[in-house]
Amino acid sequence: MKRFLFGTLLALPLAVASLPSQASAAQIIVRPVVHRNVVVRPRPVVHQKLIPGHWEQTRYGRRWVPAHYVRV
Repeated sequence: MKRFLFGTLLALPLAVASLPSQASAAQIIVRPVVHRNVVVRPRPVVHQKLIPGHWEQTRYGRRWVPAHYVRV
């Protein structure tokens, strides 16, 4: 009987310590969520002109230049 009482008295503080407890409000740091509006700026309109493929004369002969766009 003494063993049973001794074991119960020894296990009781351990059982109470293992129970989940509520956290204190002083320990929790809550940072406010700041919602920032995302400003979508329209991209500037870039006008481009298509230059078709063509042969170009160089010092070493003719060279093919593929089609490409040029900003205007």
